Amino acid sequence: MKRILVAPLNWGLGHATRSIPIINALIANNFEPVIASDGEALKLLKKEFPQLQALELPSYNITYSKKANSFKLKLIKDSPSLLKTINREKKVTESLIKSENISGIISDNRFGVRDKNIPSAFVTHQLRVLSGSTTWLSSKFHQKIINKFDECWVPDHRDAKNLSGDLGHIEGYESSIKYLGPLSRFEKQDLNKKYDLLVVLSGPEPQRSFLEVKLLDELQSYDGKICFVKGLIENEQRKTQINHITTYNFMASKELEKALNESDLILSRSGYTSIMDYAKLEKKAFLIPTPGQFEQEYLAKKFEEELVAPSCKQKDFKIEMLNEIENYSGFEDLQYDLNYKKLFNLF
Repeated sequence: MKRILVAPLNWGLGHATRSIPIINALIANNFEPVIASDGEALKLLKKEFPQLQALELPSYNITYSKKANSFKLKLIKDSPSLLKTINREKKVTESLIKSENISGIISDNRFGVRDKNIPSAFVTHQLRVLSGSTTWLSSKFHQKIINKFDECWVPDHRDAKNLSGDLGHIEGYESSIKYLGPLSRFEKQDLNKKYDLLVVLSGPEPQRSFLEVKLLDELQSYDGKICFVKGLIENEQRKTQINHITTYNFMASKELEKALNESDLILSRSGYTSIMDYAKLEKKAFLIPTPGQFEQEYLAKKFEEELVAPSCKQKDFKIEMLNEIENYSGFEDLQYDLNYKKLFNLF
């Protein structure tokens, strides 16, 4: 079997979780996936696929500033270190290809995981990278990276009715883009309701912790049963029950799939992978974008304007705002059958 290196970025859990259906498809099509990442993303995939080889890559060490408006400045300040990490990543990848007999690469937003001697695909929903007044520059930089790969796989619909909007659709920019349709590790199930509200947290610190503290305080007065998943990937799962709130440090895919299907409403970040999951499960949600992250702010605004899901800034959230959800349609599953066999012809 050909061995395919699957390398998602460790920035929140979204890049790792949307790699899960790709890894399962590789196995189903007689390839042997080799997982490569770092931090929480690597921990999560090792729990999901204990039978697969998992390798550690250099960490980008992406963290948020405590103040939302400082995030872009922090990224600019950290860029020399980031470029050094990408160069180290390229050297590690070159070494792994030889030592692990790798025949192909699927990189989800890891810039240095590529090699000109073997076929490689870059997975991203951001052909346009929003960064305020410097969007043109960040987008050009990202497109330059994308062009170094043989193919660019965009997890969204090609048509006007899509999930990523301006992020994943640029007029006149073709490159070697293949639209995969939305990727989700979940399936919709007809289960009895267990929770009135499911809270799903993820994303880099310290903003994840800031939101956790705020929500746990606000939700004390919520009239209904709550399941609260913190998104902390630890060695053992911990569950606590205090009054109407059941808290978990993390859930594996099957457990989270069940909780999502058993919940009436969702409260979470507006990360793109979460959006794809809610569309697959046709859920109603309230979205709180990570402060300073232009992409999540854009997606939250897009779905609010389309009357799909309400949203607000993290600092402004109040428990009464959840009542707004009933005025929105919720997410819709636009059916799309991805031919993985054809997609994997690259290898």
